[in-house]
Amino acid sequence: MRSTQSDAGPSISDRMSCLDERSVEHDRCSVPRRQAGHMRLQCKAGMRIMTIDQHQPFSPSRRALLGLAGLAGIAAPFGGMGAARAFPALGLGPAADPLSAAPICRVANSDEAPKGPARHIRFAYNGTGICTAAVPVALHRGHFARHNLDVEFLQLAGSTDQMLQSLATDKADAGSSMLLNWLKPLEQGIDVKLTTGLHGGCTRLFVRKESGFKDITDLKGKTIGVSSISGPPRNFFAILLSDNGLDPQSDVQWREFPADLQLTALQRGEIQAIADSDPNAWLTERRANGDLVEIASNLSGDYANLSCCTLGVRSSLWASDPAAVKALTLAVREAAHHVAEHPDDAAEIFSKYTPKVAVADLATMLRSHTHGHHPAGADLRREVVKITSDLKRATIIKPNTDPAKLANRVVVDIDV
Repeated sequence: MRSTQSDAGPSISDRMSCLDERSVEHDRCSVPRRQAGHMRLQCKAGMRIMTIDQHQPFSPSRRALLGLAGLAGIAAPFGGMGAARAFPALGLGPAADPLSAAPICRVANSDEAPKGPARHIRFAYNGTGICTAAVPVALHRGHFARHNLDVEFLQLAGSTDQMLQSLATDKADAGSSMLLNWLKPLEQGIDVKLTTGLHGGCTRLFVRKESGFKDITDLKGKTIGVSSISGPPRNFFAILLSDNGLDPQSDVQWREFPADLQLTALQRGEIQAIADSDPNAWLTERRANGDLVEIASNLSGDYANLSCCTLGVRSSLWASDPAAVKALTLAVREAAHHVAEHPDDAAEIFSKYTPKVAVADLATMLRSHTHGHHPAGADLRREVVKITSDLKRATIIKPNTDPAKLANRVVVDIDV
C-alpha cells in the first residue's frame, strides 16, 4: 500500500507491564500462491490516493517472519473515521485452568480514550464477511470516533493470503477474521495479538434433502465441497468429524469449488455435501429452493458458546501504543453489542458493502449468529486453548504444540 501521506500515528506514554512472554518454535509459514491483484482507491478528502500493488506470490521465510515487528490479523472488514475518506460513496471458570499462572501482557488500567490527535489505524478489509458487521457499524455509528480513532480501510481485492501479505509487510495495523483462520499461522510464528472475540456462528454444512443424510456421520466415504481446502469451514467440520469418530483425512474427501458453483456440483453428484460460511452458505441455501438441509453448524454443541471471528493487531502496535489497541477493542465490542441489539440497522449499514444482497436477508443472517458473544482476556484465552486442542485432534495443528502456551503468547489482556 502506498499513500500520499504518512501512516504514522503519535506514540503515548501509557504504562504497560509485560511479564516474561513465552516463546515458541517458529516454522516456515507458507501461503498458497495465487495471482496477485491490483486496485486503486481514490479518495475525496485531501485527494488521498492509495494503490495496492500485489504482483508477487507470498511465502515468507522463518527469518523474514522473525524480523517483522508484527503482523495484524488475517483480515476481514473494516475500519473507522478514515474509511470515510477511503470510501466516500458509502455516506455513512473451569475446575483446572492451565492458563491461570501464565505470564501475560497487560495494558494499564484506563477508561479514557487516547489523548491528543486521533490515532490512525490501518484496518485490512475485504468487504465480504457479514459476520464481522460490527466493524462498519463501529464506523457509521460513531464508536471509533468516540474512542479518538481515525480508522482507514485498506481494501484488498483478494483472499486471506493477500491480506496476510499486506499485514506481514507492515502495511496494515489490525484486522478481523475467523479464529480458525488465525490459529495455524499463529502456531507457525506470525506475530499478532488477539484482543477480543466478535461473535459466534456462521459456518454451515448442507446436504440434499433427497440424500437422506441426517448428521455428519452419514458422510463417511463421501465428498464434501469447500471453497478452500485450508479455510475455516473445512477446519471446523474436520473437528466435528473427529469428534464423531471419523478421520477427516481418510474417511471423507474434500474438493474445492468456487462458492457460486458448489450447489451445481452437489446437484450433479460431484460432491455430497457443502461446507461454507455466511453469506455464501446462507445464500446457497436460498438458491436451492428447499433442496438443501442443514445437518451441522458451529452454532451447536461446544461451539455454540465459542468465538467464530476475532480482532487482532500487530504486536508492535500493542507494544508501542496499548491505549490505541484498547480503544480499538472497546469500539468494536460496543459495535458488536449494537449488532446483537439492532440487527436491522446493522444490516442496513453492511448492505452498502455488499449491495447485491437484500437488507432483509443480511438481517436474517445476523440474527442467526451470536453477536452478543465477544470474550476478551482469560475468557478468550480459554477459547483459544479449546479450539487449538480440537485442531490438534483433527491433525491441523501439530501434535507437539502446547495450546495453553500458544494462547498465552497470542491473547493479550485489555481491561474491557
